[in-house]
Formats: sequence, structure tokens, C-alpha cells
Amino acid sequence: MRALQIKAFGKAETLDFVDVPDPIADATTAVVRVEATSINPSDVKNVAGAMIQTTLPRIPGRDYAGVVHQGPAEWIGAEVWGTGGDVGFTRDGTHAERIAVPIESLRRKPRGLSFDEAASVGVNYMAAWCGIVEAAGLAAGETLLIIGAGGGVGGAAAQIAKRIGAQVIGFDRQAPHPDAAIRHLANRLIIGATDLPAAVREATGGRGADVVFDAVGGVMFRPALACLALRGRLVEISSTGQREVSFDLPDFYHNESQLFGVDSLKRDLTASAQILDSLRPGFESGDYRPAPIVEIVTLAGTRAGYAKVASGAAGRIVIRPQA
Repeated sequence: MRALQIKAFGKAETLDFVDVPDPIADATTAVVRVEATSINPSDVKNVAGAMIQTTLPRIPGRDYAGVVHQGPAEWIGAEVWGTGGDVGFTRDGTHAERIAVPIESLRRKPRGLSFDEAASVGVNYMAAWCGIVEAAGLAAGETLLIIGAGGGVGGAAAQIAKRIGAQVIGFDRQAPHPDAAIRHLANRLIIGATDLPAAVREATGGRGADVVFDAVGGVMFRPALACLALRGRLVEISSTGQREVSFDLPDFYHNESQLFGVDSLKRDLTASAQILDSLRPGFESGDYRPAPIVEIVTLAGTRAGYAKVASGAAGRIVIRPQA
């Protein structure tokens, strides 16, 4: 089969377009024909060598949608979707014509999503769900502040929060793309504030946010912490600009704040499938709408797609391996 492969870490041009042996099903493994997959920032970091768990050579790629090609009789021909924190790192990933996955991880694709759409939601919605639902326990009537609201993870977080019944405040340093989910979901959208805590408290009658979902991290850590209401919860998923942060400990415990670190890479294909089960109703109802797909490429044209994701281009880039 045709696949992309990391043989040495580096920029997008180091990716090889290769022929490798087809994966084979066994008692615990099915083989899926990949109809669509997408390029995530974590895939770009993986090629660059930023993921210390990755072993080479390795086929990258986390999200996929496709059709079961080999496996249990009841699954043959089924349209499925998936994602995982192991796939593309410690096991071969989705940027290939076929992928071997645990039978336990197989999940039928929501009927309302095309292959392209189903292949472009996994990482974003996984990160958002793990952060605001599993870690922070966001509840109806609470206020969620999303830092980095214009990105794919921020948009997913806003949709999940609104389905829960929470109020949403979005913050980004630059105006989000006109099609960004946060533009029509946020109760308040703050762009480029020099004093974010003051802006958030003004928007909440002085309370602050019950949950802050910080998709930026690092340079935004201290402002994020200062936005918390009494007994507020801060979720960190990234460390942009700086790895080490500091804060005033008495302020932290007097406010009875809570701090959560969330890493979606810790959920393998099977654990991620269980979260997809929880996400499915939102996609079926239309409450969750995938971010706009801005480009579709073939495997042979994927290097350019990687370069665009590395540059921070808005929207999703989808690969169709069968093309």
C-alpha cells in the first residue's frame, strides 16, 4: 500500500511517500481502508521530532474515517471513524491507504458526517471533551472562558459547552476566521484585550469564570488563572511560548482554585473510541459541526498540506489516500 513515512525527523519535506506491506487482520485486529484522514498540529510536531514517544520509521496521522476491509464478519464493509493518542506515534498511523486497528476500537461513523468531516474532528473534540467535561466537569449554568477560542479545539470546546448549557466567553489575540464556531456561539467574544482578567470580570458581573479552558498555555497561564471565579477550575493543554510558569500560591489556595493538565495523547485508539461514543449524540443532533475543510489533498500532495498546518493556516486539511 501507499503511505507517508517518517524516516528521520525534520520539516515536511523530510516525509517520504513510500510503498509498504499491507497490514493484516488477526484475532484482535481489523484492517480499515482509509477514505479520509486529516493533518493535525500534533502530526506536524511528530514529524519535527517533538514527540519523544515516537519510534522510527513511522507512518504518522491520528484521525481517520473509512471502511472495514478485514476483520470480524459483522464489521466488513462498515463505515467507521476513529482517533487515538498512540496511532501515528507508537503504532503506524492514518496517513496511508490502510490502517490496522484494535477490533475493540471500531465505531460506526455518524451518518450525518461525510468521510472528510468524520476524519477531521477527532483530535479537536477529544481535547475539548477531556478538558471541560472529564477534567473540569463543566455544568449547565456555569461560565466557561476559552483562551484560543478561534482555533479548532476552541471551537469544539464552545460547541460542547453550549450543548451542556453553559455560558461561553471566547478570547483570542486576533479576530477569529469569519466561519469560526466561536463567532456564533460565544455569549461574549473578547479580542486582543490587554487586561483579560478585567474584561472577563466585567463580562461576569465581577465573578470570573467557573472554568477556564486554556488552549494556548505558557504565556497565557497567569492571566488565565486570574480569570477564575471562587473555586474555579483551570484546564491547561498546551505551553505556547514558555514551558515553566509561576503563580502566587496564597492567591491560588485562598480562591480554592483547581488546576488540571490534560493530554489527549494518553488515550489510545480504544480509550478514544469510548469518548467518541459520548460525542456521537452531539454530531447526530447537529449541535457539533466540524470546522471548515479548506483543502483536500492526495497522499502524494501531503507535504504541502503539512507545511500549511505548520504555518498556522486556519481550517482543516484533509487527505484522501485512495485518490
